[in-house]
Amino acid sequence: MHLAHLSLTNFRNYTRLELSLPPRVVVLQGANAQGKTNLLEAIYYLATARSPQTKTDRELINWLADNEPLPYARLVADVQRSDATHRIEITLVKQPNTGPNGFRLRKQVRLNGVNKRALDLLGRMPVVLFRPQDIELVAGAPSARRRYLDVTLCQIDRRYARALLQYNRVLTQRNALLRDLRERHGDWDQLLFWDQKLTEDGAYLLARRQALVADVLARAQPLHLRLTDGRDRLGLRYVPSFDLSHVPQANYQLPLAIGEPNLGANQSARDIAAAFAIRLREVRREEIARGMTVVGPHRDDLDITANDIALRTYGSRGQQRTAVLALKLAEVQVIQAAMKEPPLLLLDEVMAELDGERRRCLMDTVGEVHQALLTTTGWQAFTPEFLAKTLMLTVCQGRIKPASEQ
Repeated sequence: MHLAHLSLTNFRNYTRLELSLPPRVVVLQGANAQGKTNLLEAIYYLATARSPQTKTDRELINWLADNEPLPYARLVADVQRSDATHRIEITLVKQPNTGPNGFRLRKQVRLNGVNKRALDLLGRMPVVLFRPQDIELVAGAPSARRRYLDVTLCQIDRRYARALLQYNRVLTQRNALLRDLRERHGDWDQLLFWDQKLTEDGAYLLARRQALVADVLARAQPLHLRLTDGRDRLGLRYVPSFDLSHVPQANYQLPLAIGEPNLGANQSARDIAAAFAIRLREVRREEIARGMTVVGPHRDDLDITANDIALRTYGSRGQQRTAVLALKLAEVQVIQAAMKEPPLLLLDEVMAELDGERRRCLMDTVGEVHQALLTTTGWQAFTPEFLAKTLMLTVCQGRIKPASEQ
């Protein structure tokens, strides 16, 4: 799989861009605030219908477009896959409205000319993105580590994407009911329906995450050893918010038949659902008092270590960045193995905080990828041998041209 052509209209600082890309490494060079990161954001947005930079889609529309009668942004990607070429298109339109902003934003997603849901885009153009702020995967809050697992799984498992969407909806409804029970002292049995839904979807999420962590670890360890010249051994451990070994009573019957994915040696979704349901009963009084669901996949975490030392607490910034890079490169392998298609690798200023040895190792690894886009402020970050095998482009004020034209 590779991105053959990208078209942008009124996206960020790109008023108009038509860019054809080869199935190999592309290096985008330019000063800060010229549009390098915006280009990677556009590709990621076409792949996932979500921006990695902002939660507000209206910020993606070029501010100059506000002078037009109907401000809009349009993104189009022609994706060459093994079977055929597919076109992904997203249009954002500001429409007049009497609301607080004076407009409402309409988002239209099309796949090969047919209107689709945003969910339907996942996996059509699989991507792996690494940004400087992704160091939060190691150093930040548990939500960053859960997102890493969710983004990977949503691209390779549509059932997981649906289960995650449904789980979050059920979680919102259940939390609202918990607050209502706290205030009105209602019947606790009202929770039974939501508990059943929560354990069904939550068990699938947790089981798939466990399997993914095992797969990522097997692939990331040798990558991490290469990046550290054999000095550090990476460790990963999924940390659920409740005890998965809590075996239910012999007469306990699951309310739903849950399909069990192929998880190898990992615990089955059925067993996880049983343990989850029991734990929800045990913490019911606490949850009502707090007005929130205190156990479940939305509270889980991922331990990341090097030589059995917690990188979040004791790792240097260089160690943390190297671990994240190994995880991202492992994600590329996981997606390719699952989809039988190589994902697009997007690396934003990855060389900035790596020493010479790590840079050389990264260039060797990236050179093995089917298609990758890297951004940099200076060519000196790369060796001449590496650059000779790439397409070199310069970015200046939302315009892209071959480096040879400089």
